[in-house]
Amino acid sequence: MRYISVICVLVLFLFSCNETQNNVDDLPQSVNWNERKATTVNDSLLKNSGSTYLSVYSQIYSLTEHRTHNLTATISMRNVSRTDTIYLKAADLYDTHGDLVKKHIDFPVFLKPLETLEIVIKESDRSGGTGGNFVFDWVTPNNAPEPLFEAIMISTMGQQGLSFSTQGKRIR
Repeated sequence: MRYISVICVLVLFLFSCNETQNNVDDLPQSVNWNERKATTVNDSLLKNSGSTYLSVYSQIYSLTEHRTHNLTATISMRNVSRTDTIYLKAADLYDTHGDLVKKHIDFPVFLKPLETLEIVIKESDRSGGTGGNFVFDWVTPNNAPEPLFEAIMISTMGQQGLSFSTQGKRIR
């Protein structure tokens, strides 16, 4: 009887630790920026321009200032207009010290009405540090609403989970 109990406990343990794996076809694809390139931008129709700042955390402190915890960040760029296409001219990531880490966009790209583009920063990518910063430059038609920029940071370890979000703030 004892032998059967031990086997049952082991089987339950093995099945409880089994994580479901996503099919590669089910995973979101990275943005192909070349396919998003805005080839015909009519500057005479684009009257509203600006820059938006978004804080992004690749790491956060845990227990003390000497221990950090890595995070996965999803940066969401949203066109909230139902009718107008908008354009992003820059999506630049800076680290905690204000140094440019990566230019995600090298040319103007478009977002169709109600479209969302995402940049995912892997949990293993610590280049932004504890005070990473994105700056987005954008243009819209005159009466179109401003784009919305948000970041979701998440990490899981064992049965513990951590997540939080930030929203962009217009700086120009």
